[in-house]
Amino acid sequence: MATPRASQLVLLYELGCAFAGRIELDELVPLVIGKCRDVLDAEGGSVLLLDEARGELFFPYVVAESTGAAERLSSLRVPLDGSIAGAVVTSGTPLRVDDATRDPRFYGGADRLTGVRTQTLLAAPLRARRGIIGVIEVVNRRGGASFDDQDLALLDALAGSVAIALENARLYERVKASEEKLRTEVGVLRRDLARRDRFAEIVGTGPAMSEVFRLMESAAASPIAVLIEGETGTGKELVARAVHRESPRSDGPFLAVNCAAFQDTLLESELFGHRRGAFTGATSDRRGLFEAAEKGTVFLDEVGEMPASMQAKLLRVLEQGEVIPVGDTRPRRVDVRIVSATNRDLRTEVAERRFREDLYYRLSAFPIQLPPLRARREDVPLLAQAFVAGAAERHGKRIAGLDPAALDHLLRFDWPGNVRELRNEMERAVALAHEGDTIAATHLSERARAASPQAGEPSAFASAATDRTGLPLLEARDRFEARYIAEVLRQQNGNVSHAAKALGLSRVMLQRKMKAFGLR
Repeated sequence: MATPRASQLVLLYELGCAFAGRIELDELVPLVIGKCRDVLDAEGGSVLLLDEARGELFFPYVVAESTGAAERLSSLRVPLDGSIAGAVVTSGTPLRVDDATRDPRFYGGADRLTGVRTQTLLAAPLRARRGIIGVIEVVNRRGGASFDDQDLALLDALAGSVAIALENARLYERVKASEEKLRTEVGVLRRDLARRDRFAEIVGTGPAMSEVFRLMESAAASPIAVLIEGETGTGKELVARAVHRESPRSDGPFLAVNCAAFQDTLLESELFGHRRGAFTGATSDRRGLFEAAEKGTVFLDEVGEMPASMQAKLLRVLEQGEVIPVGDTRPRRVDVRIVSATNRDLRTEVAERRFREDLYYRLSAFPIQLPPLRARREDVPLLAQAFVAGAAERHGKRIAGLDPAALDHLLRFDWPGNVRELRNEMERAVALAHEGDTIAATHLSERARAASPQAGEPSAFASAATDRTGLPLLEARDRFEARYIAEVLRQQNGNVSHAAKALGLSRVMLQRKMKAFGLR
């Protein structure tokens, strides 16, 4: 049998190899604790790390003979004031305690959780470059004997190497986390580019959208949670993006997820991340959207479709600012703003117990209701022209705009699919049109053409374009054209060249029209 000195030399050699060969915290630290426990003939060992924000210690790593002790201790928080470990952190001095229960600094929370009675213990501070980051402990020498000063000196000597290894591993974890965060963000943004709306600005000039713009401005200036309500296709994600873009978090990422597109476990992994081995196919650790969107915004689309089990976990994020990855037990702090959207009436969902009431009130602190397109028909010509210009550029065609008969059909149609349906209609019309054509009624789908005026009924186009003042058609068209050109110029920040390209006009022609309409 090796002498104590020989066993200690073996320990130092093995730990030196471990520090050189491992940098993953979850592999390195349990190995170190286990080796210390074995050479000191202790029943258990642990590392307690300091949570400076809360002034507490927590147990990320435990090696014990008691089954389930590590899992139970993972939720325990130990106060700095009123614990032996806290005294070690505060004083920076290692401690040997021969009868823990009689020590006035002893904190019995761990014993109550595990059912193990702590009798003797050694505790040494973990000193890193930035200060003391925690404590390494071993408890209860096997056979009931006490530890001695030589044991304490050994643990204290090892604590320095352990602290440096921990700090290096933490730095590696941060680099790895940044890489995972970027990978997650890039993946989300790639999916996002494939499905995002094809116009950069929100178009709207009527009273309904003026109210939406007013609310968006207030929401952007506040950190409050925003719930965007509206029918499918009304542009809820565009509003969410605009709120983020104008907020103090605009330099941070904007990451969107459709809650209806994932099953329970996959949605949890998407939002909170997972640890390697948490489920079949989890071959590596992965950061979730909440960690990837640090200092930015997470947009939860179709939040009304979120399963009940996930609603409780989302509430934790809102209340405590913490996430727990799938397969992990340790919470991680996150700093994100949540903007959510739904096409459901969540008040009804709450009344019928399909959506948590406490979560609803957290998410809907600042509601924004988007009107359906049929409730803001005055914006249909502006939107249609913008979609035609965008589609013409993608198709590589020169399209002269829309004729009044086509606009009349568009204005009379109710657009159950809202702005998204109008965009698709214009995309189809441009695909059917030939080079130099004006989009006519014949280019529209049969469904859109079905919205026709009855005999003797006035033109919907003329009515909308003149704000229903009954002006002659020519003057009404001029008014509409002036409003539309002004809106495109606003979208292009006054850049005449960009506006001309969006309108399908030459720069000279646009300048003539601007002069004629008094827009210069």
